[in-house]
Amino acid sequence: MSTDDERPEVPAVPQTRAEMRAAREAAEAAEAERIERALATHHEPEPSAEEPRADAGELSAREAAAREAAAREAAAREAAAREAAVREAGDREVAEQEAAARKMAAFEAAAREDAEATALPSVPLPTEPVVVGAAPFVASPDAPDAAAAADTEAETDADAEPRDEAFDPADSRDPSAREPARTPATSRRFLLTIGAVLGVLVLVGTVFGIVSLLQGPRISEVQVDAAQAIESSGSRVILTANQALADIDPEQVTVEPAVPFTVDASGRGVGVRFTVPLDDSTKYTVRVADVTGAGGGPSTTLTTSFETPASHIFILRRDVDGKDKIFLTDLKGDGVAVYEHDKINDFRATSNQLVVAVEEDDGSRLIVMDRDGGNQRELKLPGDGYVGAVQVSERGGLVGYSYSDRELSDDEGRASVLVTQSLNGKDDPQVIEVAGKEASVFVWQFVPDSAAVLFIDFDGALSLVDRSTDAGVQSLGLAATIQGISRGTYTAIVERLDATVVELNLADGSEEPLAASDPDYGTASSITPYPGGTLRHVVSRDDAGLPIGQAVIRVDDDGTATPLVEVSSADSILQACASPSGQYAAVVVAPDLASNPYDGMLLPLPENVETHLIDMESGKEMVALTGFDASWCQTAPRF
Repeated sequence: MSTDDERPEVPAVPQTRAEMRAAREAAEAAEAERIERALATHHEPEPSAEEPRADAGELSAREAAAREAAAREAAAREAAAREAAVREAGDREVAEQEAAARKMAAFEAAAREDAEATALPSVPLPTEPVVVGAAPFVASPDAPDAAAAADTEAETDADAEPRDEAFDPADSRDPSAREPARTPATSRRFLLTIGAVLGVLVLVGTVFGIVSLLQGPRISEVQVDAAQAIESSGSRVILTANQALADIDPEQVTVEPAVPFTVDASGRGVGVRFTVPLDDSTKYTVRVADVTGAGGGPSTTLTTSFETPASHIFILRRDVDGKDKIFLTDLKGDGVAVYEHDKINDFRATSNQLVVAVEEDDGSRLIVMDRDGGNQRELKLPGDGYVGAVQVSERGGLVGYSYSDRELSDDEGRASVLVTQSLNGKDDPQVIEVAGKEASVFVWQFVPDSAAVLFIDFDGALSLVDRSTDAGVQSLGLAATIQGISRGTYTAIVERLDATVVELNLADGSEEPLAASDPDYGTASSITPYPGGTLRHVVSRDDAGLPIGQAVIRVDDDGTATPLVEVSSADSILQACASPSGQYAAVVVAPDLASNPYDGMLLPLPENVETHLIDMESGKEMVALTGFDASWCQTAPRF
């Protein structure tokens, strides 16, 4: 019978090398003993059914010996096969146990590394006893007298009484079983660490609060668009404090260099709005003195500074033999062409767009584009006709122009009607009407920084209409021409039919005569207001009334007059306008007018035109540019 069931059970968990070798030797000894028992069984004579016939005749000695030899040989082969199988099984089990041991060692090492990586930093504490769980000692098979030690241990275990609780090999496989339980000291270290962190945070917050109370309010953020500030009025610098502020009086605010402004303060913010454009390439400093928090505390001064960028202008250069071009240039004359066309009649610029009126065989086209000439799109016109006197209202998002149908007769067609429409082109053009009729307009202007239009029709009626409301047309009497409208003051300079020049308040309709200059240079043919004064174009005449020269005079608000540009009777001044802040002047001159033919455009001008840029503070000329229609000017030259 088989003795396989008598082999000792192999432990289900990895053991030491000595234990695995002992297990293998025990298995081999048990198998050898089983084989010997099998051989002994084969040597015993088997009872046979032929024994009753022994009396009849004995088997021959040769046949008995043959059977015995065959049985012995078969038993030997079986024993050898079983021994080989046992050895192979033992080697396989040993290999599997060694592999499992290696895996378990790697797992334990990884567990130890994870425990070390996630361990909390220790906090110094008084020395205390450390409780460590007991663990069985396993001798190394490579140590001297390992076999003797194993024998001694086996004898001791044999003599000892059975234990109440046997050692569970699974405990050695669980990393948590080897780790000591978290002690009260570890928990205390964790709590102390958390407490220390919270204490530091509270202390820091308290210190910052005390410092803030001792120092008073401080600036945490400043917002300003310096590039926009030199282009138009109404730009703002906003100071945001680190705490809510007590009420701010405008007297607490100063700006250097001095410019007019208004103040709007609320909560943590102080807004300073400049009512006029700022100078270019200038450092401005804003101070708010004696500022306190809403809850009291010491006062402080909030101070911020910013610098405006250098100015650039657009200018139109016509070429009778080639293409007309619009240039973007700095104030030194370094420019680049941004748009060209066979015939450019007029253009205007906003802070981010150009509006260009071009002439073609079948009429005018109105094109809107970016300042670099990109994103071109055409605006819809009231019909097939011609466009002139182009102006823009950046604040109102509008373009305005005078329009005339191409086909005109005594009883059909529109002539010089005033049209406004959105720069985005999303609406239809709207014709200005007076008393329910489309009015033909002699001269007109947008009121700066608004959507209002001031115009004079061919009957001489001066009217105002705000395109942002439905208030209708406001009548302002009769006038001969509109000289200009001041930025930020809502005041127009108007020449009445009796040739008197007045300053007209467009808000309430009140007016007063325009003061003469000192010295008095006589009646001006054109007057262009700017923040702080006016530019006046005057003509000198001889005793017979013939012109002998022309000049552009700068007249300050107090009446002080200073000549900027003077030309002889051979030349002609076509236009004078100022930069948005009044820092510079652009004076358009047609030299040698007698030999300088006109170009024949809808807006006819001499072929040779120069624009002289003047520093108004010093009166010195900075550069002379070929071209006209500088983007500082609100309108094109007029005749």
